[in-house]
Amino acid sequence: MEPDVFASLIRIDPGSATTRVVQLYRAIRAAVLDGRLAEAAALPSSRRAAEVLGIGRNTVNAAYDLLLADGVIEVRPGARPTVARLERRAAAAMAPPARLSSRALAAQPSPRRGVSEGRFAPGSPDPTLFPADAWGRALRRAARHRQDGAEGYAHYEGLPELRKVLSEQLHHHRGLSVMPEDIVITPGTQASLMLAAACFADPGDVALVESPGYISARTTFGAAGLICRPLPVDGSGADPSRADFAGARIAYVTPSTQYPTGVRLPLGRRLALMAAARSAGTVIVEDDYDSEFVWEGRGIAALAALPDAGHVAYLGSAAKSLLPGLRIGWMVAPPGSAEAVRTVQRRLGLSANIHAQAALAEFMASGSYRGHVAGVAAAYRRRLDMLTSALGARFAGRIDLSSPEGGLQLTLAIPELEEDDSLRERLNAEGFAVSSLSDYHLDEPRVGLVIGFGTAGERDIRRFVEALDRHLGGRRTG
Repeated sequence: MEPDVFASLIRIDPGSATTRVVQLYRAIRAAVLDGRLAEAAALPSSRRAAEVLGIGRNTVNAAYDLLLADGVIEVRPGARPTVARLERRAAAAMAPPARLSSRALAAQPSPRRGVSEGRFAPGSPDPTLFPADAWGRALRRAARHRQDGAEGYAHYEGLPELRKVLSEQLHHHRGLSVMPEDIVITPGTQASLMLAAACFADPGDVALVESPGYISARTTFGAAGLICRPLPVDGSGADPSRADFAGARIAYVTPSTQYPTGVRLPLGRRLALMAAARSAGTVIVEDDYDSEFVWEGRGIAALAALPDAGHVAYLGSAAKSLLPGLRIGWMVAPPGSAEAVRTVQRRLGLSANIHAQAALAEFMASGSYRGHVAGVAAAYRRRLDMLTSALGARFAGRIDLSSPEGGLQLTLAIPELEEDDSLRERLNAEGFAVSSLSDYHLDEPRVGLVIGFGTAGERDIRRFVEALDRHLGGRRTG
C-alpha cells in the first residue's frame, strides 16, 4: 500500500487523552476489520509510516507490536508488515444481527408513534421550571455526606430517609397508611412496571391495560413476556364491567388522572374495580403518575388508600413534579410482599442513584417540594386554559375537546378524520411532538391527537393552532 493511501485511512488526534500508540493501533485494526485494508496488504515500514503520519517511529513500532500480538498483522524479518489472513473478518461481515427474544420484540415502539420530545409532547413537564439552584445545593450536601453504606450495596431498596419522608408524604397527600419498609425506590415508572411484572406475573400471563392508555405500560409488560388485554376506558375512566378479568394477573390503571384522557375514576368504579380484581386474584398496579396536578375539583385519595386494598401495588415518581431525568420512582408493595419485592428489585438491578435520593429526601422534608409543586401547577393550569381556549375558538363543532381533570396532556378527538397518522406526521414535521390518539388503544380506536401542554407558551399555542387548522383544510364552522 502506498504511504499516502495508508495515511488517508489513519487519523491521529494530538489533543486526545488517548495515547498516539493506542490511536494508531485502533485505527489500523478498524481498517483491517472493515476491509479498507485488505488481507496480505503491505503496510508502510515504521520509518515511512512515521514520516507520513508526522509521529515518532517508536510510536509506530509500539502500535505494530500491539497489532502483531493481536494477530492483525504479520511481520517477517527484512519485510514490511502485512495484514494477516483473518477468517473471522469475513464471518463477522456476513453474520446476521443477534436474534431478539419475543420479549425484546414486544418491547419495541410502534413505528406509527410520533416523536417523544419537543413542543406539545404528551406528559412532558417544563424543564425550565425545575428548581435547579435549590436542587443543586441539596445535591452537593448529599454528595458530601456518607450514606450509611449505600455508597456500596446497602439500602438497595432505597435510602431510609427518603422512604421515611415518602411514607409521610403519601399519608398526608394521598391518604395511604404505609410503613417505610413497604416502599422501594426505583429508577422510575418504567422500572417499577417491570418490577411489578416480575413480582406478580409470569411470562405468558395476562395483564389488563387501560385502552386508551399508557403505551409504555403495554411495551414494558410485553418485554416481561405478558399478554396485554384491554381494560376499556370511557368518559368516567376505566370500566371494569367491560373487561375480562379471568386469568388476569395484573390490571394496570391510572385512577387519579387517567392517561391520556385526564378523567378521574369515580368511587363506584373504584370499588367495582377492586371487587373484580379481588375475585379474580388480580394485582392492581396503580400508577399515580401526576396526581399533583388537579384542574377540576379537589384531589382525592389514591386507590391504594381504600379499605381492603391489600392487592394494590402503588407507583409514583418525581418525573412530572421535578424532572424525568432524575430517574427516581417508587413502589409501595402490597401488604406482605415487600420482602419479595426488595429481593427481585436487587436481582434485576433496579436501583436509583443514592445522591439524587438523598437530595429528594431533603427537598421533601424541608417543604420545598410542596412549594415547588404548587408553583408549577399554577403555570401548567394557565397553559391548559390558553390551549383549550384557543382550540375551542378555532375548531368549535369540529373537534371533541374536553378539558382534562388533571395531568399534563389532553385528548382531541377529530371525527372528520378517517385516520390520524398522517396528521400527526405533518405536525411532527413542523416541530410539534403530538401523538396519534389511535395508538393509545388496544380495542376499537378513536381518531385524533394527544397533546401535551407542559412546555407550551402563548406563541407556541398560536403556531400550533394555525398549523392544525392548515392541515385540517382550514374549514371554519358557523
